[in-house]
Amino acid sequence: MTEKEKMLAGKLYDPSDAELLRLRAEAHRASAEYNMSFETETEKRAELLKRLVPNAAKGVYLQGPVQFDYGCFTEIGENTYANFNFTVLDCAPVKIGKNVFMGPNVSILTPVHPLRWQERNMYARPDGVMTDREYAKPITIGDNCWIAGNVTICGGVTIGAGSVIGAGSVVTRDIPEGVLAAGVPCRRIRDITDEDSIIELL
Repeated sequence: MTEKEKMLAGKLYDPSDAELLRLRAEAHRASAEYNMSFETETEKRAELLKRLVPNAAKGVYLQGPVQFDYGCFTEIGENTYANFNFTVLDCAPVKIGKNVFMGPNVSILTPVHPLRWQERNMYARPDGVMTDREYAKPITIGDNCWIAGNVTICGGVTIGAGSVIGAGSVVTRDIPEGVLAAGVPCRRIRDITDEDSIIELL
């Protein structure tokens, strides 16, 4: 297996691999260029988004600034929105559904590092290049979710369709469909029901 194949399969991989270094450099450059663009430059931003996240559907809007590790390993469904400071470390596949709203400072973090420092610290490869041991776990966010501001979603998590994650939460385990969840660590608080409708306020 190549180091990229190992990474995407959730195995230990070498992040100093030449192919991975190239892909990250391209994504970091595209992120920086996107961040230097203005929201009124719609055509320019559309082209940059195609380069940065090739698997983004129609109607995706990223306010910026953004930071992607690879971009090419992220899928974003149609009409999904992310506010300021959206970070995606997509060392494993990231799948974001359609009509997902994300507040400012949302971080989607697939990488996992060993708990033992003896396995986590940098080491020299046989060719002298310094590297470390990493692996990653995929993240899935279902359709119609609302991820509030300052939420961190950790590797291996699936958030079910239609759920709301409260501000400041750290999501370390799966969240079922159609619930309000919040906290550190994030936990289900209750179901979202018809009683939560605000139509009568219109």
